[in-house]
Amino acid sequence: MDIDGIDIHILEMLQEDSSVSNQELASRVHVSPPTCLRRVKRLRDAGLIAREIAILDPERVAAAVGHGLEAIVEITLDRQGAEAQEEFESRVSADNAVQQCYRVSPGPDFVLVVHARDMPGYLALAQRLFTSDANVRNVKAFFSVKRAKFAPRVALR
Repeated sequence: MDIDGIDIHILEMLQEDSSVSNQELASRVHVSPPTCLRRVKRLRDAGLIAREIAILDPERVAAAVGHGLEAIVEITLDRQGAEAQEEFESRVSADNAVQQCYRVSPGPDFVLVVHARDMPGYLALAQRLFTSDANVRNVKAFFSVKRAKFAPRVALR
């Protein structure tokens, strides 16, 4: 798919605020509303826009529903074959507590970003995902005390 500067501008604007109206988006990227709508549909259909979600403020959510616990977890598997990695990746990716899952190299085999309600919740998560898996050799968790930056965007330029 060929994309031009207008498409890139549309994608940048939507990464900032996908709730903006088509009228406003068209105005910001200097095209007519029908053209903007057509371009956004084309970008969605091509899979460049995977989905649109609400990004919650963790501190405000914590104040409303109770504090949560975020951890970055390094996982080393005993067997690193493709099948073993795919099996582990599939199992952890299906768990709602796992927010992000990366295969990495060198070092551990996987790095996960996980969220639990509290420390007992993390313990249950660790037992469910790591302790019960005979192929998990090593788990190293780093607990977040403060998130200084969170920018879920793809650099386009």
